[in-house]
Amino acid sequence: MSLDLLTEYIEKADELFDDELHLLDIALEIERDLLPEHIAILLEAFPLDQRLSLWKIFSSDSQQLIFLEMKNESRQMILNALDDDACFPLFDRLDANSLLELTEGLSERFIEYAVTQMTAKQKEHFKKSQDYADDEVGRWQSFDEIKVSQKLKVSAAKKLCAQEQPMLTDIIYIIDYQSKLLGGIPINQLLLLDDGKPLAEVICHEILAINASKNIGEAADEVILSGKAALPIIDDEGCLTGRLDLHSAFKFKEQQTDNQIIQAAGLSEEEDLFASVWLSSKNRAIWLGINLITAFLASWFIGLFEATLQQVVALAVLMPVVASMGGISGSQTLTLIIRGLALGQITDANRQSIVNKELKVGAINGILWATVIGFITLYWFESPMLSVTICIAILGNILVASLSGVWVPWVLNRLNIDPALSGAVILTTVTDIFGFIAFLGCGTLLLL
Repeated sequence: MSLDLLTEYIEKADELFDDELHLLDIALEIERDLLPEHIAILLEAFPLDQRLSLWKIFSSDSQQLIFLEMKNESRQMILNALDDDACFPLFDRLDANSLLELTEGLSERFIEYAVTQMTAKQKEHFKKSQDYADDEVGRWQSFDEIKVSQKLKVSAAKKLCAQEQPMLTDIIYIIDYQSKLLGGIPINQLLLLDDGKPLAEVICHEILAINASKNIGEAADEVILSGKAALPIIDDEGCLTGRLDLHSAFKFKEQQTDNQIIQAAGLSEEEDLFASVWLSSKNRAIWLGINLITAFLASWFIGLFEATLQQVVALAVLMPVVASMGGISGSQTLTLIIRGLALGQITDANRQSIVNKELKVGAINGILWATVIGFITLYWFESPMLSVTICIAILGNILVASLSGVWVPWVLNRLNIDPALSGAVILTTVTDIFGFIAFLGCGTLLLL
């Protein structure tokens, strides 16, 4: 689907909210031409009243599919606006994975209703997934893998493969009587084997599997880099519990990237365009408050050099130059490192090489721009020592910024804190404080 088509339908619907007959026609077009995930995006482009007008026109089956694709906050807006009788059908016949994606912030009455509408098998899957934490792959595994006992023959496995197969299935898994994963057989190889052969004789034991307690981000990377359509998930005893396929892995990585982009601005990844003013204000106020604290911290360090500033006013004039050069240099490195972390390109093995490279880049830029700023300062204030002072501060701050740009996001990532959300705040604090101390400290030593 092109962005132009989505925009076209948004504009058409926007013009027809006062015309119920034509709004019905355009809603039917939208339902016919757009996928549920695209309709979810379209609905989020309208205020709640207009959103509900469109929502109520869609069929109940479409409503459920669209509901599953909405952001959490957008779903909550729909649930809060409708009565329970209109909401309950949205939770009919859900599978375990779909319900798990909805449970964040969902009222218990809806979760309980959804569970009662599940098949016994899906209830078992839902319970099994809940045994794992949100960041563990076991919580998000699918249960559609093809598995057979090692005691069977090739003919039995072929019959199983002849049935309708789940998407991205290229291998069947072989288990023992305790459901322990023994290995697998690629389906294209299985079809060439004699029907009478026991599966135990043709198992490929060299098969890559993921522990169910592994971090979902690491597991998604492993699937993407494996060259396989999916990888099996096993528990601590080695029993096969499910699988993670390429579609789920890429979907998670895409969500992770989207969240990092929106969180880089200090926003909630679930914030709706038309969320309440109070909720939006609260989401953004938190990081504005943190930024204020760090700003006061930097101001406190400046206050330590009050006597110096009173005697050399030029230092106060030039302080923003020192801070901004460090901030910009650090943010460039920070952006590069966050992207590398998101793509899985940064490891313990290459981290030091990246640090060394960024320090060299920082040294070159530091020397270049310290020299330029030094000459400008000399021309402006006609003070050689002031020029030397700002040269030292600029060079030192750009080097610290380059180093911090690598280490701050890496450490935050290790602590399971999103570097896109908090890295810029911490980096700015480090470069501001170091820059001010270096500049004002050198000024105190060289000018007084």
